[in-house]
Amino acid sequence: MIDTHCHLTFPDYAGRIDETLARAAAAGVTGAITISTTTRDCLDALRVAEEYDNVWCTSGVHPCHSDDTPHDWKAIRRVAEHPRCVAWGELGLDNHHPEPNRSVQDPVLAEQLAFIESCAADGIDLPVVIHCREAFADLIPILRASTLDRSRYVFHCFTGTPDEARMVLDFGAMISFTGVVTYRNAKGVAEAAKLVPDDRIMVETDAPFLSPEPVRGTRPCEPAFSRHTAEFLAKLRGVGWNAFHEQINANTESFFRIKVPEHAS
Repeated sequence: MIDTHCHLTFPDYAGRIDETLARAAAAGVTGAITISTTTRDCLDALRVAEEYDNVWCTSGVHPCHSDDTPHDWKAIRRVAEHPRCVAWGELGLDNHHPEPNRSVQDPVLAEQLAFIESCAADGIDLPVVIHCREAFADLIPILRASTLDRSRYVFHCFTGTPDEARMVLDFGAMISFTGVVTYRNAKGVAEAAKLVPDDRIMVETDAPFLSPEPVRGTRPCEPAFSRHTAEFLAKLRGVGWNAFHEQINANTESFFRIKVPEHAS
């Protein structure tokens, strides 16, 4: 399996990417997608993806970085055009943090979606990684109004309720789970994870954040820990490990249009 969402460009991994990926490989996590958050970070993410055969990247502006201006959309497109880039994002809305205010987030999201639509018209066909924190009722209607294919969205780091999971599934998107689903105080997230169809679920860490049980509290979280989350989800859903990990690999490959490595490069 691979970690479908981590942030290897963050300072936590400076000078430590080799050893981080080696520990992942030892846990059976043979690759990772490093997610960009700004129009500068996307360039760093691409450099990592170019250096490691088993790492891919994305290109986008995180809602919590909406105020990190100016946004260089040319850089975003330049990364998106590279074969090592496998998705837009992460992008979306965040109602949890007070800053940046929605008056800043909303126009950046609108600009970014319009930009992605124009790139799609030019043949840049990538799925979209969505950040949605306490904003499902706000965000889904916005995405519904877009011309982008609803099946090409993944709501990453799902921490919502079963009802919010149903909203995402009715919309048509994928749902990805982090270590939060393993927490004893996140029973609602675990209940939501039971609802997701086999072909609509993925697994990630969101490293360096959200280390799962049994290593909760470890910082930084690492791609290797996605194995813990995947094993928890398999047991939660009453599925054997081999069947579940084959399913999440198939979902990952179909959504991101990559081949999950059998061994780390």
